[in-house]
Amino acid sequence: MKKITSKIKRKLRNRKKLKSVSSNRYRISITKSLKNLSAQIIDDKQNKTLVSASSVEKEIKNKKMKKMEKSTFIGEELAKRAKEKNISQVYFDRGQHKYHGRVRTFAESLRKNGLKF
Repeated sequence: MKKITSKIKRKLRNRKKLKSVSSNRYRISITKSLKNLSAQIIDDKQNKTLVSASSVEKEIKNKKMKKMEKSTFIGEELAKRAKEKNISQVYFDRGQHKYHGRVRTFAESLRKNGLKF
């Protein structure tokens, strides 16, 4: 039997609350490691990723930036790509990460660039 850690419990709890509240919106899912940050806009009804942005992409990786600046830049890039696909209303799934630091900076840059959540 597998032991469920507190991070996994937090992720499942957050996702359950968000799915019950926001049924007709797309989901922004964020994945964070020590060096990189990636985010996707997902359509849960069709189980498809519509738009994604990551710090591993060539255009972002080649630039010398600090991690906080990367999260801001990735937020701007994801919002720009979402506008091209006519996506404006989403809900933010932070997963197992606390709304703090790079995750918060990423969310604020999305809001500045026109996504509503």
